[in-house]
Amino acid sequence: MLPQEIIRQKREGGVLSAEAIRFMVAGLTDGSVSEGQVAAFAMAVFFRGMSRDEAVALTLAMRDSGSVLDWSELDGPVVDKHSTGGVGDNVSLMLAPMVAASGVYVPMISGRGLGHTGGTLDKFDAIPGYRSQPDLALFRKVVREVGTAVIGQTADLAPADKRLYAIRDVTATVESIPLITASILSKKLAAGLQGLVLDVKTGSGAFMATVDEARALARSLVEVANGAGVPTTALITDMNEPLASAAGNALEVRNAVHYLTGAARDRRLHEVTVALGAEMLVTAGKAGSVSEARDQLETALASGRAAEIFGRMVAGLGGPADFVERVDDYLPKAAIVRDVLTEGEGHVSAIDTRAVGVAVIELGGGRRVAADTIDLSVGFSDLAGHGARLDAKTPLGRVHAKSEEDAERAAGLLRAAYRLGTKPDARPTVYERIEG
Repeated sequence: MLPQEIIRQKREGGVLSAEAIRFMVAGLTDGSVSEGQVAAFAMAVFFRGMSRDEAVALTLAMRDSGSVLDWSELDGPVVDKHSTGGVGDNVSLMLAPMVAASGVYVPMISGRGLGHTGGTLDKFDAIPGYRSQPDLALFRKVVREVGTAVIGQTADLAPADKRLYAIRDVTATVESIPLITASILSKKLAAGLQGLVLDVKTGSGAFMATVDEARALARSLVEVANGAGVPTTALITDMNEPLASAAGNALEVRNAVHYLTGAARDRRLHEVTVALGAEMLVTAGKAGSVSEARDQLETALASGRAAEIFGRMVAGLGGPADFVERVDDYLPKAAIVRDVLTEGEGHVSAIDTRAVGVAVIELGGGRRVAADTIDLSVGFSDLAGHGARLDAKTPLGRVHAKSEEDAERAAGLLRAAYRLGTKPDARPTVYERIEG
């Protein structure tokens, strides 16, 4: 086979065989297909799209470009969750131990921040000693003994995706649903899952700004994952405001620990976490209905079992054994902490959530370029939600910064992200469910 002929066929709108797709992915992995050819292939897919069967073949070929984990020695089902990213989205920190407490193994492969969205691995980096990229032996040990472990992608899991994404990133071909689908699912399926639940965000803080865009991506992901043999469902959830009342790495970890222990629990965050957890338990066969699954998750929280599993996971991956009990002693703290007051009054009628995420990056809590070092202590806490009543004496949030200058600039950005007006209508947290 010749790469240029495969590119030509896709450029002309043809349907590629699974054999041709495997050939391209093999060349992508071993370097026998040039970067120019990969870029041309990605651009052809960007403009011509892919059928469901083509997307399944691409996903499986990328999955099989490296190691595929086998969890057959475990005595229970293996299920995971993936989010398309948002601001204040720390769901994974609570969801994994809650589901593990209900008898399901959760080997979670997560990523770092992308654009204005925070990354799960960056949050875990705020925990002293936590090994977010351990070797596979330690990863398997913690999953087996604790029930869950949250780590980053290792070099031998779906290596084809790493090269393809790097090329897409610099050739304006990121926004292709078939390529996004294969990128997400190849890494997840390489984890050896028996089930997957997807959280596809929509709104001002999401990559998919409209429900229609989110629905198109969710359907692609669900159809391809099921076509690849992994039972998968998706929820489309709201990202028109930060999901947690905190945005920033250490601040979101503290928010998650408070959630698990019951010290404080944001309403919308709880709705999304329980909804996704219920899908995972039903998919795993651990609950016969969503209602039964919700009861199991609430029990995992109320009993303290979920918080215990989170603490054991942290310790198993190198963090402090008493992290949950002494969370404020271990997390890094910003030098400057101050309330951000509004310049008017009224109800929060709209939030530019992307702008809140960008403000965290401006504080140093995210990356402008891949090589940037993150300040894990900075961000916002106590963020006011949609519909909250604010005035000149009621803070819309609290800024955590390394300097007075940074704090002042970030406060201005946060004020600009909030619009005050009359009390708005309530908005759903979960818009719809997509199944195969």
